[in-house]
Amino acid sequence: MRVATQIAGSGCIGAGNNAFRAQQTRKSRLLLPLSDHAVHGPAPSVIEAASEGFIMCGRFTLTADLTLLAERFHFDPVALSYTPSYNIAPSQQILTVMNDGTSNRAGYLRWGLVPSWAKDPSIGHRMINARAETVAEKPSFRQALQRRRCLVLADGFFEWQKHGSTKTPMYMRLHGQPPFAFAGLWDTWHDTTGAPLSTCTILTTTANALLAPIHQRMPVILPPEAEAAWLDRHLTAPEALRALLSPYAPERMEAYAVSPAVNAPRHNAPDCIERSSTITFHLEA
Repeated sequence: MRVATQIAGSGCIGAGNNAFRAQQTRKSRLLLPLSDHAVHGPAPSVIEAASEGFIMCGRFTLTADLTLLAERFHFDPVALSYTPSYNIAPSQQILTVMNDGTSNRAGYLRWGLVPSWAKDPSIGHRMINARAETVAEKPSFRQALQRRRCLVLADGFFEWQKHGSTKTPMYMRLHGQPPFAFAGLWDTWHDTTGAPLSTCTILTTTANALLAPIHQRMPVILPPEAEAAWLDRHLTAPEALRALLSPYAPERMEAYAVSPAVNAPRHNAPDCIERSSTITFHLEA
């Protein structure tokens, strides 16, 4: 099995949920992030790093209907505020799922992990990803791996493919664009007044055969059968957890070029994921 690249025109390409506050409603519990601080946009330094290809993953989408997400990830959506997004960027609030030991709960966390022991929350700008290979050893992630794991809901993600002196935004998704879950970690930090800030990071691993020509890393997409284990608070052995963090099956994915409109983090519209005729990646037997 190999990756085939189709290129039109000139140019070429090389080969206990403390994170959520529960409110009682008549029908269900509404789960909200502990932090009420509004986040108006990602840190420019993080966005620039993402578009330069220094980090992975640095931008993704979640456009599926909330009812479908609730059915797929087994949570109650009643009174959960939700807006589809075509260009999710670091420092924004992102939809996540945890398990409280009895059932799944959905709510929002700010993207960019701030460890509970951090002196300054600005560290989150550099903590949007965690490497699966070393997550069990790094002080910033070690305890979160054992005790604070979550699903980060998505249905696609972006990376910038370098060819020559230019960079082309590429969009990766599963065939048919069903929603899926990135493996995530979370933590809650408190400022000097005691106000909490709940944040998360997305784990990455080596790129699969489809993604390798685009970037050397990819976010960890959990197979549906691994999601319950990832959320299981009784599972703490690093070896067992790392076994869940493999590159996703490339034959179940597709990648294609999209408009440079996605380069602007504040541009959030369907044209971010519209297919360009320039470059398409697919697998050949």
